Amino acid sequence: MSEDVERESMEYDVVIVGAGPAGLAASIRLKQLAAEAGTEISVAVLEKGSEVGAHILSGAVIDPIAINELIPDWKAQGAPLETAVTKDKFIYLGPQGELDITWLPMPKFMMNHGNYIASLANVCRWLGQQAEALGVEIYPGMAASEVLYDEAGAVKGVVAGVFGIDKDGEKTADYQPGVALLAKYTFIGEGVRGSLAKQLIARYGLSEGKEPQKFGIGLKELWQVPDKNFQPGLVQHTLGWPLDDKTGGGSFMYHFGDNYVAIGFVVHLNYKNPWLSPFDEFQRFKQHETVRHHLEGGKRIAYGARAITEGGYQSVPKLYFPGGALIGCSAGFVNVPRIKGSHNAMKTGMLAAEAAFAAIQGGRQGDELAEYENAYQNSWVAKELKLVRNAKPLLARFGTALGMMLGGLDMTITNMTRGWSPFGTLKHGKTDAASTGLAKDYEPIVYPKPDNEISFDKLSSVFLSATNHDENQPAHLKLKDPSVPIGVNLPKYGEPARLYCPAGVYEVLYDDKGENPKFQINFQNCVHCKTCDIKDPSQNINWTTPQGGDGPNYPNM
Repeated sequence: MSEDVERESMEYDVVIVGAGPAGLAASIRLKQLAAEAGTEISVAVLEKGSEVGAHILSGAVIDPIAINELIPDWKAQGAPLETAVTKDKFIYLGPQGELDITWLPMPKFMMNHGNYIASLANVCRWLGQQAEALGVEIYPGMAASEVLYDEAGAVKGVVAGVFGIDKDGEKTADYQPGVALLAKYTFIGEGVRGSLAKQLIARYGLSEGKEPQKFGIGLKELWQVPDKNFQPGLVQHTLGWPLDDKTGGGSFMYHFGDNYVAIGFVVHLNYKNPWLSPFDEFQRFKQHETVRHHLEGGKRIAYGARAITEGGYQSVPKLYFPGGALIGCSAGFVNVPRIKGSHNAMKTGMLAAEAAFAAIQGGRQGDELAEYENAYQNSWVAKELKLVRNAKPLLARFGTALGMMLGGLDMTITNMTRGWSPFGTLKHGKTDAASTGLAKDYEPIVYPKPDNEISFDKLSSVFLSATNHDENQPAHLKLKDPSVPIGVNLPKYGEPARLYCPAGVYEVLYDDKGENPKFQINFQNCVHCKTCDIKDPSQNINWTTPQGGDGPNYPNM
């Protein structure tokens, strides 16, 4: 299709899709290597958000191990890792009370002292400034919508910046065909469940022999609270209520910066009950007295949601393909029990950069960067993920309470034995979509109405994400078969898209008689979390990139 369109082309040594921690770290490392070698390397970074950081959402407690390697003087350079962790709490919640389990024995790497609470979006903004100072060309508002291949079937670049297609698929007066960005190597760092990464994983069979990737949905709010509530450096995680023992997930709460409290809730997407709404579980969770007193008298100033890769070591796909590599969450390097991934994302970007730089210096291009895979397998990223590889499957098999205890024991043993586990390497088995149960087997959940002080509705929340999409463009949420939502998902599963979506994108509407259901997609509300692409039990929803610059605009998230 692309070859029939006339468009300008730009050539680079390396093109990176995504200005997240992985992509930006890769771009900086490439420029550092070139400077050390006394040579030049051209690098372009494409970002679908309106600016670097606009689409970045994370907890975030950041392990500085990767940034220490990449920019050792980051403190002097003003990196916004502003609040060191001073207190680390781990709590098991019941409906009425709490059990502090901070005392439970855990490997040292599970502790947060030495880490920093920060806005990952702001860290990425700062990394973007460092990259541009080194000569990296960053193009925000440029969504990479298509992969380009050479005659041998290798990736040769991407198309970005297509604008001016109306909702009927016709070209408008503002039509721009986009630019072909051609590269010796193309890095895909789109984040979780990226549309191009999904295509490349399928085309090149990168997940063959691997376990299915697993996911969670993370919902986050940023609050500004009174001085009396503020405990700078406090990190608090919870398990348990309001989720039942068979539904995985938990919460995070971090006090940092200008009286900020970052509070969030994660639900593992292998949950079975199709009536469950992660957003409403989050709102209910905040009403627990253990949590509520941190927020009372404060103001909610931002909201967002995104999927999280949770498959870990056994789900990481092959990292290279002809002409490029997967970096960061496009491959999935999140350490689930640590609730951290940005340090691993940065390191994999750096490892890919080192492999590509050496290849280009050796006169290579468009081939397979097997050296990157080897470097990953010998890195602290792989070692870290291997130590915790059974935590997620143990939770899935045995439930939260027993699974947590077995996971803690397993991590302790693997840490002591440098990787050996009595469980070996457990499998995940099903995809998250296939884990969804039938509506008839579960009772619908009645959620309390929001009080608009601590708990809120979806639409007022989406407003705080500053999400915007031009309505006169094709919906980027595409149904493979438009009949499935009403014909299959509604009778079998109660059409769970209207519940798992954290932004009110999907609705089932009825006529005045309560009959003739109709499936409606409000794509303008989409916060780009990708949950629908992952959890739809019929795998009928395909998330694609909207027009560049559209979507959320997260401040300090």
